[in-house]
Amino acid sequence: MNLDHVFVCGHPALDFAATLRARRSTRFEMFVTPERLNAWYLESALVDTITPADEDDVTQAKALREALYRLITARRLGEDFDREALGVVNSAARKTPATPQLTMTGRHTDATPEQALATVARQAVELLSGPDVPLLKECGNPECTRVYVDRSRGMRRNWCGMESCGNKIKAAAYRARKKTAASAS
Repeated sequence: MNLDHVFVCGHPALDFAATLRARRSTRFEMFVTPERLNAWYLESALVDTITPADEDDVTQAKALREALYRLITARRLGEDFDREALGVVNSAARKTPATPQLTMTGRHTDATPEQALATVARQAVELLSGPDVPLLKECGNPECTRVYVDRSRGMRRNWCGMESCGNKIKAAAYRARKKTAASAS
């Protein structure tokens, strides 16, 4: 499995929730080490530099991610929020976030893992209380459990990302059609 983080969901909080992949089957964990957690914060462009994370930061990030996933799923399905998950997200959102600074060369955001996590939690609060809630959809690939913001015309997008899931599904459908056509003749 590719270890690079993927950002196809259209919102940082959704991409963060998607760091545990294939939840219904193989379950592939992206935050296996403190370094992988820090890599996500950097690759997502949430921060420009970050102090080294430790195992406790990974534990807190996974707890927030799982709470986020429960809240995102509830919101997407029109269900009530889980109170415990709400508490986890709100507790993280109350902490000091990463603060961008203006420098001679532009913007620079330096953070600790706790500040980066607080920033993710605040972004989740904005998403789950904002106008994009009706646009939340789960990827049409049965193996994928990513939720994304569908801003396509007519909300006709079916996959989290064409490269990650869309091509796989289309190729499998093509192979199935070829096989059916071959057996019919």
